[in-house]
Amino acid sequence: MGFKVIVLAIFAVLMTSCGGEGKKEEKVSAPAKEQKAAIEEIDPMKDKGIGPITSLTLGEIDQKMADEGKAIFTTKCTACHKISKRLIGPALVGVTERRTPEWIMNMILNPEVMVVENAAAKKLLEEYLAPMANQNLTEEEARLVLEYFRTKTSETDE
Repeated sequence: MGFKVIVLAIFAVLMTSCGGEGKKEEKVSAPAKEQKAAIEEIDPMKDKGIGPITSLTLGEIDQKMADEGKAIFTTKCTACHKISKRLIGPALVGVTERRTPEWIMNMILNPEVMVVENAAAKKLLEEYLAPMANQNLTEEEARLVLEYFRTKTSETDE
């Protein structure tokens, strides 16, 4: 009879400990689900990103700036990005219709922090599996690249 009590006690301990671990897993996975839901709920046209650019007002497209931006993009960015197709990074056609100008510039200027602290950048990192390399562009150069992107709303690679 003592043997049955010991076996039942061991069984009860095992069941209790297994049940407790299951509850721990639920506690760990619930915040992950909430975080994923939060990522999906952010309006990308209100997200300014994290970095030095907090406000930017755009006027008409300046073709001279766009041409200079194209030259910078061709030199610094085309190893990972194409305008109309996915490469190591996402296609950039229409990016100015999907993201704020501040977010785009902050991603160019501050990619290391963006992929850690910005939900949209984290999501891109999850999808593309390669963090964006910091090309050490100045704010002026990043602005020129942004101007080039503004001309690429539906065109294909040249």
